[in-house]
Amino acid sequence: MPHGASSSNTSDERIVLVFWITVGILALSFLIACHRSHSGPQDYDKLRESMVKRQIAARGVKDASVLAAMRKVPRHVFVPEERRFLAYEDHPLSIGHGQTISQPYIVALMTELLELDGKERVLEIGTGSGYQAAILAELAKEVYTIEIVKPLAESAAKTLKENGYAQVHVRCGDGYRGWPEAAPFDAIIVTAAPDHVPQPLIDQLKTGGILVIPVGIGYQELIRIRKTPDGVAKEDIIPVRFVLMTGEALRKKPSNE
Repeated sequence: MPHGASSSNTSDERIVLVFWITVGILALSFLIACHRSHSGPQDYDKLRESMVKRQIAARGVKDASVLAAMRKVPRHVFVPEERRFLAYEDHPLSIGHGQTISQPYIVALMTELLELDGKERVLEIGTGSGYQAAILAELAKEVYTIEIVKPLAESAAKTLKENGYAQVHVRCGDGYRGWPEAAPFDAIIVTAAPDHVPQPLIDQLKTGGILVIPVGIGYQELIRIRKTPDGVAKEDIIPVRFVLMTGEALRKKPSNE
């Protein structure tokens, strides 16, 4: 036997052992997920209440109307059916087409940052599944929302209509230039990250209005912008991770705002 063969064999055996342990863990996780997804009706009201208490209020979101909206809106109906058993967990979820529905806490935080009182006309860029638009509709007078992915725009419009959100207007298109004919808006929320703040969105914001947007490609920061008679005031909130804004946003060079 060549020198060192025993050590090599032991190493190979360890690699095989680690491989099969990993396979076993993945298989067990898959079986647990399947069991959870087929274990019968879930108490969504209870899950939603727990979500608000443990994931949102516990992290500092205090606006009572935002908390009430998060308790009310059935998040699971805005999640693909095969992932509904995960709808109230503390992370984003894929909704297809390379897009996600944001983590519940981030939805609540961004909504709170808009400081809505029920009288506003709000623009959302990045409809996704329609969940954020539904939350906004609970807190604002009217919501305009734009989604660049046609199947998502159509699905979101259908889900919103079926759940009674007639005050939400859905458009399929590139949100970089906003919705000029419906402007100006009291508040604007962007749920995909450009590498700069689109000037058309600033232009369509009323004086005194608020824009909440994630900005960045590698490192992203959630920022809040208030439009004043003298310009804009920016406030960094927290680091975040969003899908990138596509379309015109990818072709524009960052401004020196």
